[in-house]
Amino acid sequence: MATAEDSRTGEHERTTDPPGWLDRIRATPAGRLTLRIVIGVVGAALVITGLIMVPFPGPGWLVVFAGLAVLATEFTWASRLLAFAKDKVRAATGWLKRQNWFVRIVASALTLLCAGAIIWVSVRLTFGVDLIQEARELLG
Repeated sequence: MATAEDSRTGEHERTTDPPGWLDRIRATPAGRLTLRIVIGVVGAALVITGLIMVPFPGPGWLVVFAGLAVLATEFTWASRLLAFAKDKVRAATGWLKRQNWFVRIVASALTLLCAGAIIWVSVRLTFGVDLIQEARELLG
């Protein structure tokens, strides 16, 4: 609370929020190192898992970006890489939005074709089942 003396001298009480749990961990050298290691391991695991998921239909790139976001909380290189990746995704999305409907349809068809090919190869290599042959037998 500001007193009359503070008003005359121009000094005011500074109100600050209490430190959060991350600030309390970062307050000690061991805490800082432990936090960096934990965030590094969790972020790297998310990035690696996301990269493994990228060829398959699903949220592969979303997991990669989530891993970079986790890493960016402690590492400046990850923050710069995340900003770079966001810019490139925005540029590609903006380019696709500016194209006519034919280019959009072709891009969508190629994406679905690639996803279908990845599923077909994955099922064939993993389970030994040829989905195209199974569909032919089912239909004819």
